[in-house]
Amino acid sequence: MDNINKETLKIISNETKNSIDQLHIVTPAIYASIFAKFASNHNTTIENDNELSSELLTIESVTLTNLQVEISKNVKILDSNTIKAIGAIQNKDERKLHEVLEETKKLKEEIEELKISLYQDELTKVHNRKWLHDTYIDHDTRKFQDGGVLAIIDLNYFKIVNDIHGHILGDKVLIFIANMLQKSGFDTIRYGGDEFIMIFPQTITEESAKKILYKIREDMLSKKIKGRDSSFRMSFSFGVANYKEGDELSSIVEIADAKMYEDKQKIKKRVPSINI
Repeated sequence: MDNINKETLKIISNETKNSIDQLHIVTPAIYASIFAKFASNHNTTIENDNELSSELLTIESVTLTNLQVEISKNVKILDSNTIKAIGAIQNKDERKLHEVLEETKKLKEEIEELKISLYQDELTKVHNRKWLHDTYIDHDTRKFQDGGVLAIIDLNYFKIVNDIHGHILGDKVLIFIANMLQKSGFDTIRYGGDEFIMIFPQTITEESAKKILYKIREDMLSKKIKGRDSSFRMSFSFGVANYKEGDELSSIVEIADAKMYEDKQKIKKRVPSINI
């Protein structure tokens, strides 16, 4: 993967996925065209596409296979422990019951590690999109299971950071904002590229969610990030939307996204560049 940074490729891929979410029909040619557009935005040219696809497919296949093997192994251990526990209870065998308890505790730790691999964004360590779907969206209806407030957060001038300071510092900026959002105590998801989602419970009003995000943004603007030859401040834009049980995620994201772009116009007038 010499011709393209792996993280950049992930960003481009996520931007492409977000873009085609609203399309009813996507052909390979349409996908390739949209992907090429976002690649161009990142000053990236993908060479040896077939070789790159083959390499990425191998990496993803190995990861998926390893996860499946671990899950299968843990299911067998859990099944075995259940049988042992039933036998120990029936025979009033406290020693055997204690052994099963210790094995189950160890299994729980392994399952927690698997959940991290499955649900954590590799770079920022916040939740990923799969976690969002599995936690908040009904598997059958593909709609929200409960009500709440959703916020879309998008970094301002992130492309400039990557262009001037490089993708390594760009990654550090993503980690920086992810940490700030996560410190709020509310569920934080990396939705794609430099875009995040925060989910607030029904007990938090839309106005309260805005105040929380205003405060995080002001805290972020008060801190400087050290670049190659200079320091700079970062800001983000956000949009907030209420949702109720039965609403579609894509519809709520679209509403929040529109509000986020309104906010972006305002904050960019106040903060016209990363170098302030």
